[in-house]
Amino acid sequence: MVHNVYFWLKPDADHAKFEAGVRELFGIAGIQSSFLGRSAPTPERPVTDKSFSYHLSLGFASVEDHDHYQAHPDHHRFVEDCSDLWERVVVYDSREA
Repeated sequence: MVHNVYFWLKPDADHAKFEAGVRELFGIAGIQSSFLGRSAPTPERPVTDKSFSYHLSLGFASVEDHDHYQAHPDHHRFVEDCSDLWERVVVYDSREA
């Protein structure tokens, strides 16, 4: 399954702190793939939303691995340390069809 998280950071947010906090998550057991990105400079289209600040994508072999990540102390620490940096967060979890 894939855990996709979109973050809208506050205008005065410390981007370096946010990026460092996210990268610390990548070492949590059970994560098979990880990606942190920003909006790509693709052409504007009616279906494209470029309003987000960051996109985090984590791949897991199972829902159980995802649930382990969600309960992990490092994940809780990231939310506690960095939640004051964002205005909005949206999560899209998906599994193979």
